Amino acid sequence: MRSGAKVAVIGGVFVLVVGGVGYGAYNVLDGLGGGGGDGSDGRPASAAVKTGPPSKAEIGETSKKFLEAWAAGEAADASQLTNNSTEAKTALSGYSAQAHVTKAVITPGPATGTTVPFTVKATVSYEGKSKPWSYSSELTVVRGLTTGRALVDWKPSVIHPDLADGESLKTGEASAPSIEALDHNGKVLTMEKYPSLGPILDALREKYGEKVGGTAGIETWIESTGEDTPDQTLLTLSKGKPGKLQTTLDADIQAAAEKAVKQYSQASVVAVRPSTGSIRAVANNPATGFNAAMLGKQAPGSTMKIVTASMLIEKGLTGANQKVECPKTVLYQGRTFQNLAGFSIPDGTLTTSFARSCNTAFIKLIDDTKDDAALAKEARDVFGIGLDWKTGSASFDGSVPEATGGEAAAQYIGQGTIQMNALNMASITATARNGTFRQPVLVPQELDGRQLATASRSLPASVSQQVTNMMRQTASWGTGKAAMASVGGDKGAKTGSAEVDGQATSNSWFTGFSNDLAAAAVVQSGGHGGDAAGPVVAQVLRAGP
Repeated sequence: MRSGAKVAVIGGVFVLVVGGVGYGAYNVLDGLGGGGGDGSDGRPASAAVKTGPPSKAEIGETSKKFLEAWAAGEAADASQLTNNSTEAKTALSGYSAQAHVTKAVITPGPATGTTVPFTVKATVSYEGKSKPWSYSSELTVVRGLTTGRALVDWKPSVIHPDLADGESLKTGEASAPSIEALDHNGKVLTMEKYPSLGPILDALREKYGEKVGGTAGIETWIESTGEDTPDQTLLTLSKGKPGKLQTTLDADIQAAAEKAVKQYSQASVVAVRPSTGSIRAVANNPATGFNAAMLGKQAPGSTMKIVTASMLIEKGLTGANQKVECPKTVLYQGRTFQNLAGFSIPDGTLTTSFARSCNTAFIKLIDDTKDDAALAKEARDVFGIGLDWKTGSASFDGSVPEATGGEAAAQYIGQGTIQMNALNMASITATARNGTFRQPVLVPQELDGRQLATASRSLPASVSQQVTNMMRQTASWGTGKAAMASVGGDKGAKTGSAEVDGQATSNSWFTGFSNDLAAAAVVQSGGHGGDAAGPVVAQVLRAGP
């Protein structure tokens, strides 16, 4: 469709406006025939099937006819212009029947290749209440696999950019009363001011809206089917009465976290108070959608050496001031491991290897444990990893599977089958700092009396002191020095770089503490831990008390 063309349906009457000239309603699919989205197209059986990318003319014609049919409320006709007519018809029918869109003006923009962007200016009406609704989306035109016709590549996001497979648009009385979320000091937390909290506030609303005395309003929302994905409110036609929900977040630290992650296209950070387990900040970039800070699952690189060092010291195999070997490479059960740029430390202590992030020093000690699964046990029994945390919002609580041989060695340096996120690593730092695992919480336990996870034992005081001191050295003169230079108080850190298959640059990990605040961050493809994730953590720690 040419730029500037508009399709509108007002009061059920279809109008096509092109260059200011109006045409009456007509069947935009005349001559196309029936069948599925990639079925019969009315050509004789002997007609040649087109191949290759659709032409500019085909892209314009197909997108024009699809948008016309959609805006006219002709879901069946519009679905025939897609490569998945069954799913498209259900979704397009629901646009008026379930989302209660009564008017729509769709304005396409110039195509970029096979993609056509468009804006929607709609009106949603429900039980006497109406409100305008505007947003932008896009569609892509592809060649049908069997017929060769140019068709819209069907995805739910065509209807709305945030709509995913299995989700649908609904308008009605909200499924949960609204909430007014407060930080631990009583400051109001909104998605507008703190964008990363959007998915979290939606989740908290679903779980606690009724418990805190709110009443439901009339809304348009995306109804999700996933347990970890809450419904997402898109439009509020009438507000209910919000219930006040106290959280453990800190508005000032959250603001710093929001600003810090914006430095990178994909970054997450979490801050936790070691003495209580209270979560003070959760931030992601992108801010909307998947809450990677609490639900992500990735190898954490050398930040995992906090757990490894704790286990080795606790077993009496080494100590912070004991000499350890740090060669350029080490072979363990058929797998070769090396240090970054092949460095070695000829005559150093465990503290030196920890602060400079020597991989080989830690792997060389694995035989001495007499138990390949020792790291998994330490992570679970002392640091609470994988114990089904109940933070108040959905979270992945880390995973260190029992492993053997070379896979176990990879785990020692935070690679292999280990999965963590920023929340997990902030908690690990808090546990090392405090000596006892305190399950992170986003909503105070007393609100619903839920059972929090507890580790089976604490770190011995001498072990906690040694590991914490090694982190202090890392922040003072080790790999975390540059990032932590601007952070005051009693401070410590650990850097990490995690290699990912198919990714040219490693993920950047960093975790640290300052006084009674611990924070951890990951930056996708950020490289060295101190270069990208380090400044993110430092910015958050500086906002603490």
